[in-house]
Amino acid sequence: MQEIGQIESWEANEIVAQLTEEIRLWWRTDELHQFKPKVLDEVDYSLHYFQEVLFDVIPQLASRLKQSLGASFPKLIAPTHNFCYFGSWVGSDRDGNPFVTPQVTWETACYQRTIVIGKYLEAIAQLREILSLSLHWSDVQQELLDSLEQDQQQMPSVYQELSIRYRQEPYRLKLAYIACRLSNTLERNRALSSAAGRQAISEIQTENIYTAGDEFVAELKLMQTSLAATRLQCRELDNLITQAEVFGFNLVELDFRQDSSRHSDAIAEITAYLQVLPKPYDELSEAEKTTWLIQELKTRRPLIPGEMPFSPTACETIETFRMLRLLQQEFSTKICKTYVISMTNFVSDVLEVLLLAQEAGLYDPATCCTSIRIVPLFETVEDLKRAPEVMRELFELPLYRASLAGGYEHVSAQREEISTTTLVPLQPCNLQEVMLGYSDSNKDSGFLSSNWEIHKAQKALQQVAAEFGISLRIFHGRGGSVGRGGGPAYSAILAQPTDTIQGRIKITEQGEVLASKYSLPELALYHLETMTTAVIQSSLLGSGFDRVEPWNQIMEELSARSRTVYRSLIYEQEDFVDFFHSVTPIDVISQLQIGSRPSKRPGKGGAGANNKKDMSSLRAIPWVFSWTQSRFLLPAWYGVGSALHGFLEQEPEKNLDLLQYFYVKWPFFRVVISKVEMTLAKVDLQIAEHYVKELSQPEDLERFQKLFAQISEEYNLTKALILKINGQQKLLDGNLELQRSVQLRNGTIVPLGFLQVALIKRLRQHDKSQVLHFRFSKEELLRGAMLTINGIAAGMRNTADPSKLTFDFSFEGVR
Repeated sequence: MQEIGQIESWEANEIVAQLTEEIRLWWRTDELHQFKPKVLDEVDYSLHYFQEVLFDVIPQLASRLKQSLGASFPKLIAPTHNFCYFGSWVGSDRDGNPFVTPQVTWETACYQRTIVIGKYLEAIAQLREILSLSLHWSDVQQELLDSLEQDQQQMPSVYQELSIRYRQEPYRLKLAYIACRLSNTLERNRALSSAAGRQAISEIQTENIYTAGDEFVAELKLMQTSLAATRLQCRELDNLITQAEVFGFNLVELDFRQDSSRHSDAIAEITAYLQVLPKPYDELSEAEKTTWLIQELKTRRPLIPGEMPFSPTACETIETFRMLRLLQQEFSTKICKTYVISMTNFVSDVLEVLLLAQEAGLYDPATCCTSIRIVPLFETVEDLKRAPEVMRELFELPLYRASLAGGYEHVSAQREEISTTTLVPLQPCNLQEVMLGYSDSNKDSGFLSSNWEIHKAQKALQQVAAEFGISLRIFHGRGGSVGRGGGPAYSAILAQPTDTIQGRIKITEQGEVLASKYSLPELALYHLETMTTAVIQSSLLGSGFDRVEPWNQIMEELSARSRTVYRSLIYEQEDFVDFFHSVTPIDVISQLQIGSRPSKRPGKGGAGANNKKDMSSLRAIPWVFSWTQSRFLLPAWYGVGSALHGFLEQEPEKNLDLLQYFYVKWPFFRVVISKVEMTLAKVDLQIAEHYVKELSQPEDLERFQKLFAQISEEYNLTKALILKINGQQKLLDGNLELQRSVQLRNGTIVPLGFLQVALIKRLRQHDKSQVLHFRFSKEELLRGAMLTINGIAAGMRNTADPSKLTFDFSFEGVR
């Protein structure tokens, strides 16, 4: 810039000095957390993106969409500003995380409101500088003048202080009243955030505050209308209205999640204490459970006694629903209305949540109205296959259908008399949200099988929902890495089955994806625009290739073969568990201070759940992360090559032509192959073999080398067939920028791989040796190993950060 005369030499020198200073500070900053972060630390980290980037980007996104649609389709009415909503799991997702308590969730909600009101106060201060219109030179609508008189009566102190200063400036005076209400609301929120404040919620000031974001928006729109009546427009005011409509006073919606077993265990304890069943609840068949749950959902008789003489786990489950109700009463349903049930297997899993919601006042059996949206999460391949039938059975239940519709369509006079519910039906009505899990299905059956089963489940679920006249929104639980459903969002959305999006999609962005996509305004705007475009494009221009039945049959064959090959290695090879724990840094990863959630799910895997080699309890995040560190990246490609090879063996030339045609024409198939290709480009079998040779015990080396040879053979087969299908000479030849990026990053982390192996080897020797004469202490070795993990994760662009934000795009008018 100095060369082209944009800045002076002293300015250039100042910029260089600032950059040098910042780099030096970073260089001397520790890369490792000294303590395991608490849940509220994770909340602060995730909300940073809203404070610094997303809050200001949203008005730009809405404006650019309106401009683009207006340029191409001038007669088309653009969607409202709030077509994109945000959510967060941090502070409300308690599945396997004992540290997410009801009080933590309450503090999270209060913290979010503190942040968003602070942003509004900054915007109001800016508007007071801009909206300096005088009554001498501009007319004002009578509605605004009337509101100023009401404000004067309600807040006389503000009027006495500023009436002379703003005597002829009605907009500035109105903004002063708004700022006062915001400040009062903020002060009340600070008083509520503690446990004591929550208990004394009814005693805290409620005068001259905003009880909901809608009241704030209404006052802003009053000024906007008055300006428009005099042919004026204030862009900053328009932006603030957009932000207020999207973020409200909650900033983001909190998505609750809990494992299905927690609900059934709680109900089992309750029924055992009350002795209302002929035999223990957990011994009932699915049909018996469903029958009893439906009966209970038709009565207002309390089921849970006030004192709750149950286990701490059951009490916490019950208190979670009570907290959800309290949050809705204080913050409105916009703060939390989604309740995700992980590991959903049967209809009873959903009805159990509805019953616990009824006990907390979230569901009224008299009107069949509920203020929560229950979202079953189907994770394993077996659950994905069963999902359509589970949802069909639910839709066939009158009470469940009525709850989706917002209550019984015709409530009898008698019911109207006895009904005292204050529940507001969720909008839009007749909307069922279903979440599909990528991580666990991949860990269960491999990459190809997981992707195909999710693809099939979406189509089947859409068909079931259409039969009952219900709108379906698929919630995609994608992780950052390919093995957990990650990858380019644009192509992933376009690869969804035809007619399954229909203007609605909800996806998660996790871990390193947040930093890479949303750390800068320009990046965030680009990625939000990309996803918005993909939702509209997919809704309007579906490819239709998903309906070609012979293609589906071929994919079914490929999926089944891939699953068989994958599971034969992961779950049927008796040496594989030992291999995994030996040749990957899983033991070090479990000690990383990167998240509040434990690396294993509690209570899984029966008696051996606490054993370090129990695979069933291991979470998908450390599972994928371990294979990435050792450069195998096994979950994202293993089994694909054998599946393709088996199909090509039948008719080599004909079937190769067919797969190449799939790659060109079928978005789903192209995305799958492209993801495998990108993953294979990151694999380094030379480094992986070094992990095997150096980290295996001498007595294990021979059997582990056989497994490595099997993995290498599958890798080479997969690579060769991928290149045949896409017609390239080398991996990523079709995307030279990505190819160069991967090559550079792969090269830079090779030394870190050797260092990591050496440190882990010494660390394990340290643990086993009875001799205490080591050059480095165990803590020093562990620290060094953790530093290499951070470095390799940065180079591979794959971390184990569990932070999740949800992005909900809804274009209800797009068909």
